[in-house]
Amino acid sequence: MANSLRLRPINQAPANPQGDYVLYWMIAARRLRWNFALQHAIAQARELRRPLVILEALRCDYPWASARLHRFILDGMAEHARALAQSPVLYHPYVEERRGAGKGLLETLAEGACLVVTDDFPAFFLPRMVQAAGKKLGVRLEAVDGNGLLPLDAAPQAYPSAYALRRFLQKNLPGHLSDPPLADPLADRGLPVLKALPQAVQERWPAAWARLASTDYDLASLPIDQRVGAVALRGGSRAASTQLELFLDERLGHYALERNEPERAATSELSAYLHFGHLSVHEVFSRLVKQENWNLGRLGPESKGRRAGWWGMSANAEAWLDQLVTWRELGYNFCRYRADYDRYESLPDWALATLERHAEDPRPYLYDLEDFEQARTHDPLWNAAQRQLLREGGIHNYLRMLWGKKILEWSRAPRAALDIMIELNNKYALDGRDPNSYSGIFWCLGRYDRPWPERPIYGKIRSMSSENTARKVSVEAYLRRYGD
Repeated sequence: MANSLRLRPINQAPANPQGDYVLYWMIAARRLRWNFALQHAIAQARELRRPLVILEALRCDYPWASARLHRFILDGMAEHARALAQSPVLYHPYVEERRGAGKGLLETLAEGACLVVTDDFPAFFLPRMVQAAGKKLGVRLEAVDGNGLLPLDAAPQAYPSAYALRRFLQKNLPGHLSDPPLADPLADRGLPVLKALPQAVQERWPAAWARLASTDYDLASLPIDQRVGAVALRGGSRAASTQLELFLDERLGHYALERNEPERAATSELSAYLHFGHLSVHEVFSRLVKQENWNLGRLGPESKGRRAGWWGMSANAEAWLDQLVTWRELGYNFCRYRADYDRYESLPDWALATLERHAEDPRPYLYDLEDFEQARTHDPLWNAAQRQLLREGGIHNYLRMLWGKKILEWSRAPRAALDIMIELNNKYALDGRDPNSYSGIFWCLGRYDRPWPERPIYGKIRSMSSENTARKVSVEAYLRRYGD
């Protein structure tokens, strides 16, 4: 049974002990390891002595659906198909080939289920989709939170700053660190076997075996945005594990000093894997703990919200944990408690007031969405950052802040700037549409920050410039790499 803080009933329908199987509807934690929801579904299947069915579906009408996002998700699905081929679990990977074709699949499978387990994710269209499913299903639907080291419901409110959440974490996180998910919940194969789904289901919603067997998944045949093409980075848990190992072995040792340097390979580059659920933050933490030879007894008594010294790890590990835990979970915390997390009105009152006061300030340059999208500004460094987004599906963390600040400065109004940032980030970034990426976008407009000395356009919002950035960090090689 999942931790009660991580388990959330979506509807009031009862479980059906006479059902044919337990259904795990995999929608956010797209992995077979370190997965609280999968672990809970397996536990329910064993208790009820029923087989387990995993439904992992990919629709074609989600916002910003593209070849780029599809390919990354399909990499993980292909990996699951191979891993579960000899497993007692029945895996049904469904890829929607036309809009609306998948309608009714979940409800049909739920009719034969004892209960349905799914992933609890607080952003994008997933909360609405899960709530809508709960109203339609005639059997119990439970959502399990595997998003962070701290259960989402363990925090009583949305915190206004990293400092505020850090204070809460330092007092409350230790009790949750000793309760991670199982590394391999499928290791015990004591599950009954279901050989196949009903023939009617297979005919109407066939498993995508042939598509997953292809190296390119025949993406061109799908009604998705083909202009946003796939990038070199591949998805899936194996690729995520390889990247994590690379970071821990080769980059962590100089993370604190070099993470803001665009020309140095010092960042983890794990955000896309964390976003799509191909990697669990619990696995990341476990491997870091092993490398640092750390245990809970090394936690310091400090609970005043300081960034360093509390974990009792190396300076590089603590600097990374502040990003991985504090800042990442700050975004998830906000999305959990604020349904308006992606709206302009969710900014702090002081930020709204100062942006409104300076909304009519003359702009030295004005660009529209197409100009920004095609990297057609006067600023070579901003253009280079946008080209990295277009080509690779991400921007170096430090330059991503500059990217957002200049969109604010060069847009006709703050609201328009926000719309442009969300559109470009969600369309092109592999880690877009995530609570953590919304934190980054809204930080550019004052969320989680404080008032700064007032200046034109920005008001009291913190400003950044390409000139100052180039003085602080080296960008010459970056400009050559992502130039015209």
